[in-house]
Amino acid sequence: QVQVVESGGGLVQAGGSLRVSCTASGTIFEIGAMGWYRQAPGKQRELVASITRGGATNYADSVKGRFTISRDNRKNTVTLQMNSLEVEDTAVYYCKARLSSYGPEYWGKGTLVTVSI
Repeated sequence: QVQVVESGGGLVQAGGSLRVSCTASGTIFEIGAMGWYRQAPGKQRELVASITRGGATNYADSVKGRFTISRDNRKNTVTLQMNSLEVEDTAVYYCKARLSSYGPEYWGKGTLVTVSI
């Protein structure tokens, strides 16, 4: 069994910064790709950023240059540093972790990020 838990959401003013983190725990041999997704009210869940075990990253165009994803393979954690936040970044942010390269995927329950004017 694998648990994925996010932390670090909250309220921030536009232009500010926030960091969200995620930890995978449980019966884990190796965590493969990890990623952050978000879902705003009335919208579909979308990819924000992802990172492979080797450190290769991928970002949504809307966050390039503002967000940075990183991970610690020893601790099975992934962090999303969000700078220059915009009101449009307001959403529930979800973490996803895949067991090994082709194993099952596990989702966290999400953490709310609210960006105010």
